[in-house]
Formats: sequence, C-alpha cells, structure tokens
Amino acid sequence: MFKKLLIANRGEIALRVLRACRDLDISPVAIYSELDTGAIHARLADEAYNVGPGPASESYLKIPAILDAARRSGAEAVHPGYGFLAENAAFARAVIDAGLTWVGPAPDIIDSMGDKTAARRAAADAGVATVPGTPDPVTTVEEVAAFADEHGIPLAIKASAGGGGKGFRVVHSPDEIEDALSGAAREASAYFSSPDVYLERYLERPRHVEVQVLGDAGGSVLSFPERDCSLQRRHQKLLEESPSPALDPHVREAIMEAAARVSKQVGYRNAGTCEFLLDADGETFYFLEMNTRLQVEHPVTELVTGVDLVKAQLLVAAGEPLEFDQGDIELRGHAIECRINAEDPAKKFMPAPGRIGDYEEPSGPGVRVDSGVEANFTVPQAYDPLMAKLITFGAGRDEARRRMLRALGEYVVEGVKTTIPFHRMMLADDRFISGEYHTGTVEREMDLAPLAGSPPARPQAGEVEVADRRFDVELDGKRFAVRVREDLDVVVRARKPAPPASAGSVAGGGGEALTAPMQGTIVKVLVDQGDEVTVGQPILVLEAMKMENSILSHANGTVEELKVEAGASVETGATLAIIR
Repeated sequence: MFKKLLIANRGEIALRVLRACRDLDISPVAIYSELDTGAIHARLADEAYNVGPGPASESYLKIPAILDAARRSGAEAVHPGYGFLAENAAFARAVIDAGLTWVGPAPDIIDSMGDKTAARRAAADAGVATVPGTPDPVTTVEEVAAFADEHGIPLAIKASAGGGGKGFRVVHSPDEIEDALSGAAREASAYFSSPDVYLERYLERPRHVEVQVLGDAGGSVLSFPERDCSLQRRHQKLLEESPSPALDPHVREAIMEAAARVSKQVGYRNAGTCEFLLDADGETFYFLEMNTRLQVEHPVTELVTGVDLVKAQLLVAAGEPLEFDQGDIELRGHAIECRINAEDPAKKFMPAPGRIGDYEEPSGPGVRVDSGVEANFTVPQAYDPLMAKLITFGAGRDEARRRMLRALGEYVVEGVKTTIPFHRMMLADDRFISGEYHTGTVEREMDLAPLAGSPPARPQAGEVEVADRRFDVELDGKRFAVRVREDLDVVVRARKPAPPASAGSVAGGGGEALTAPMQGTIVKVLVDQGDEVTVGQPILVLEAMKMENSILSHANGTVEELKVEAGASVETGATLAIIR
C-alpha cells in the first residue's frame, strides 16, 4: 500500500477521499485553486498545493500543475474524485507515466467506456440491450433529422464523452434540432474538451437506475444493489435512494448481472457505475452508459451494504485483496441521499453562488453528512453548485424518509439559496411516498412556485456583523492559518424589484433594463438590436456554475440596445439589454 496520495479534486469528494486515506494510514495531499485558499479540504490535508487561478481550466484541469504538486509532495498515488479530470484518459496516462499509481480504471478503459457510443457497442457485445441510438457521433442537422424520421420525436442529443447532464438536449419538435445540436456540442466541448454528440430515442417516463460495480485486482467484477436516481433537473440528479422502490427482486438480479457482464466484457478494474433506463413496465431496461469513476451518490450504496467504496478503490489500486466478495454483498435497510446545492429551486434551480453565513449540519441516528463547506465560506461561481450530500439510513424506506425530513429540518444554511426547501417538499410529496415517480417528475409535474420566499437571512441596516477572517499562508507545501476577528458595519441595499411571474424563472430586470440574475459568461445572444420581443422570450444564454441558463425577456417591447456579446463575463445585476 502506498503511503502518500494526492487528491486531484476539491470540496466534499476531496474530504471523502481524505478521510479514507486517514483510515488506511495514508498521508493525504490536497490541491486548491486561488478561489479555494480557505477550503476545508486544503486545511485538513497533511500538505496542500496551489495549482493556479480560480477558473478550473487554469487549476483543477491543469494537468502539469497537478503532476508538479504530486512530484513536490512525494505522493505515490493520485485519486481523481469525480468530475474535473476523473474520466480523462490523458490525465490517467500522465499519472502512470510519472510513475504514480492511478486510483481508477486503466486509461484505455476510460477511453472506450467514457465514449458513450463505444460503451453502447461494448454493451451490445456483452448481450445487454441499449436504447436505440446512433453508433457514432453526429455533426449535422440532416443526420439528426434522419434519425427523427426513423425513430420519432422526442429524441435526446448527448455528449459522447460526457455525463452528469452536461451536453444533453431533448428535441421535442423538428424546429428545435439546430439549436439543440449546437447547444449540446458547445457545452460538451466546454465541459469535456470534445464536441462529439450522439443520438438516442428519448423515453418519456422512465426511471434512471444504476448499478455500482467494482473490479478487483484479481480480475473479478462485483456488482452492488441498484441506486434509483430518477429525481432530476436538467438531467442532473437531485435525490438518490437504494434500493429502488420500483424494482422487483428478479429485475434487481437481472440488472446487477447485466452490469457485471458489461464490466467483464471490457476487463474493468476499480470502481465504476453502469447506468440503465427502466421502462414504465418495470421490467424492461436498457444500458445507458458507464461512468468510469466514483459516483456522487456512492454513500447510499455504502450504507445499505456496509462497504466502504473509497477504501475498496484504494485497496484495488494498490493490488491489495478486498475484505469481501460477491457473496458478502447483501442489501440491508434503505438509504436516501439529498444533494444540497447552492441553487434556487423556485427559479428552475438557477445557480445561487455566494457567501454562506451561519451553517449547521444535522445529526442523530441514521444521519450522515458529506460536506465541503462551512460558515463564512464562499460558494464560488466557477464550480459545480454542490455543497454537501445529506444521507439517511433506516431499517425500511419510510424510516429513512422520515429521518431525512427530520435532518432537513435541522439543516441551517444562511446567506445563499439551497435545494433544502425542494427536498422537504419532495420527501412529503405523495409521488415520492408511494415511489411513483420518474425522470420527468420534477420538471414536468411539480409546481415549485410555493418555494419562492424571502431572500436568505442578512443582517439589518445598522447592525454590526462580526467576521472571523482566515489568512492562509503556504510555505513549501505546508499551510499555516492566521485568524483575525473584525467588526464590520453592514450596509443593506434595497433589493431590485422581482420580475413579473410570467417572465420566467431566469429572467431579470426592472423598468427597461434586462439584468443578469447571476455571475457568468454569455454563451450566445439570441436576438438582434431592433427585434420585437415578448415576456418570457429567450434573449441570450448565460453559463454559470457549469450550467447554461436561458435569460428571458422581462417585458414586451423592442430591443433598443444590446449591452453584451458572446464571450463576455458579467456580474450579478449587470445590464444585458434595454427593452422599451
């Protein structure tokens, strides 16, 4: 077993890996960007190295800087976490070429299974059914139209090298094809460094069910009971549970066996996940894709099986034997995970970065919190909005659900909007209680307007806020923290009037000015100066926290002036256009 490991990630997953290292007496080394100088993962590691400025492309995605940190620290292994470079075969090869142990599958497996079209071919070779789709990437509107003629609409356009809902568009009519194709390719290129996209028939009311697999050092593949990830927004998961309330035991056995078969087909080693779509009949399932990394939602599997998956990853990477085999993997009880994101669920889960005020995590029987934030921490606009994962466990599903409601009621996050109100609504919804939900439930069937309320708690004018400031100093990889308490006179500015309800959840503005509802980058301007527009009409696309958001007109009128162009960075409240 290696003695020192570099964690090439940030936030809660960096802390999760750090703690597994502690359990195995491995010295954890962290990396951090200039936006994360005060982050918990950097503070708790034995060593931490600054790898660059805030943008991920200049820090967490900068392979030479990360390898230099590994060299300077004397790390013997690298764990990529999830996201960033976790499924980047070039990074895995660079780690191995540097003489380090890569905690993950072999680079050629990342290449083959990370490409969704290649993964579909591997599943077919293993005798596992896939959703009807294109075997190769598509690039033209004509190719998409031909697929629509053959398989019908709706159809899905998906990033070949992607996952997590990035580079994913659903086409509901032929006139949407051009914008959906360009949008998916653009987002795929920005997030995965590849514009390749492919097509699939889009199932209307499926469930999203996935199976954790673990290829051991001896060549065997272990599969675990499923996780149900059907509650999503923008094709990204909000809540996961295990086991699925929709699976009969014989279907569970069939899906687990199918996942193991696909994994064995490609010689998979280390942790991965095979994702499936379960049709409305509860029996028919299709292989969707394979994630060649640890999943965000791995804690639910850990709780219902008693297996520490991160520890298992480290053992497999080091060539050590596991402490269990397939016969030891048994389903016990029920677990539910809620993703606590910095988002406003009343505004279609619009990203809501900012500075956290008070922060208190829940506890008690059956409650686990994997978090990467704390009081006075600023959630950066540059990264994913995930702040923490709240997981509960119970002897049965209803006990886990009730414990989750209790824990959500105890969770305090002030200063930023979060998904906690949504989760409280969802856990009390009859569709969740009965288990009768699907991938379209949140966006197509739920009314989230009641979640709109007052802004996060702020000090009142004239009050004094006491700030506990931390200054971090790095000296040859070692970090030292200096704390200073400072009294701040608080000035409260009047809030901008809210846009009319009909303007849409990501519109902003008052009077004639259309304003940016968040920090971000303008990806595309959809109108020209002089165009007539109506309330709710998309004006431009703004990318924030790795998500593209349509900014809608707040009024009927004429676009008198456009203040931004594609590629421009804007701050919250910046004027984007004048509409009279």
